[in-house]
Amino acid sequence: MADHVINEAKRCLNCKNPLCRVGCPISTEIPTMIKEFLNGKITESGEMLFQNNPLSIICSLVCDHEAQCEGHCILGRKGSPVHISSIENYISNNYFAKMTPEKVERKNKRAAVIGSGPAGITISIILASRGYDVTVFETREKIGGVLRYGIPEFRLPKNILDNYREKMTAMGIKFRPNSTIGGAISIDDLFRDGYLAVFIGTGVWRPNSLKIKGETLGNVNFAIDYLVNPDSYTLGNTVAIIGAGNSAMDVARTVLRKGSRNVTVYTRSEKVRASAREVEYAEIDGVKFEYLKSPVELTEDGPIFCDVAMDEFGNKTNVAGSEKLYHADSIIVAVSQGPKDKVITTTTGIDVNKKGLIITDESGETTRPGIFASGDVVQGAKTVVEAVHYSKQVADAMDEYMSKI
Repeated sequence: MADHVINEAKRCLNCKNPLCRVGCPISTEIPTMIKEFLNGKITESGEMLFQNNPLSIICSLVCDHEAQCEGHCILGRKGSPVHISSIENYISNNYFAKMTPEKVERKNKRAAVIGSGPAGITISIILASRGYDVTVFETREKIGGVLRYGIPEFRLPKNILDNYREKMTAMGIKFRPNSTIGGAISIDDLFRDGYLAVFIGTGVWRPNSLKIKGETLGNVNFAIDYLVNPDSYTLGNTVAIIGAGNSAMDVARTVLRKGSRNVTVYTRSEKVRASAREVEYAEIDGVKFEYLKSPVELTEDGPIFCDVAMDEFGNKTNVAGSEKLYHADSIIVAVSQGPKDKVITTTTGIDVNKKGLIITDESGETTRPGIFASGDVVQGAKTVVEAVHYSKQVADAMDEYMSKI
């Protein structure tokens, strides 16, 4: 691994106008990272990465690199791009393993973070590093949100998240697991108890449905629910997955690893929405694909699809009379998800849009002063690096807000 990383790093041209950095949503200084690494300054390189992106280890594993940094590498135009993700992962792992959080002067000001997904972790680390007393409220027993409960172990080892909790605890961040805000505790209670600002990063955990007959049957499940704990499901040998985003790829590959042998992804489009690399891995794992199929009903014997016709302008219509049953022991619906509304319905003054996503200004402040939000609960299901990028701006806004109190 080290030899591979060093060889890849040596391939970097150290461009004056690095397109790799342009392709990175969080503008990682990739040439500088590589230059420092090759000059024997791996710790300095890792620190730079962490300061720019507290989730650099995670992003090095789960980002859509071929569409971002690596996809913009100039070497990729006529050959193979520099494998930036491997270099970043090696450097970030090295730094994170030996990183000791510095003691900072405490401001004696409290901030509450609701949710410990990518946005919540980012906000917590930044605010704690600036001297705020941060408490994280997490509905589940362990931190990570979608990182732990929505991305399979083979893509993101969960011990990384356990290490994050240790580092965050060393920074003085407190955790309240199994604590749902909107239940026994409300946001108003947080303000009552002296929290100056509250951050909402609860993600999107309500599955979108197809709104067709059969979705309540015992052999039908939703992708986001399945990924939380695949071991609690018995799916049978043949599984049909409806939807073709990255979550569908994660589900399909997980289902195969759990013993099912015939797994097919069905999509209404002529191509999948998932990243090209994830599709390639799915195909190598044995996932099959059926295109231009629209679900009309779900049955205990499998889904019923009709064919989809597409005209020269790309408009799609269902072909009448083409309905056909596709046998499957189980069906998994993977057509994205939306936010749960428990925090919102128990808190006055927070506006949401038609999709239930929280409305914020450009700094991430909601329509109620002192309450901020970012991540999927604001933008809908997006990438981890996008959540980190936006959350850095929100952390700055929260810092500015609390500094005036």
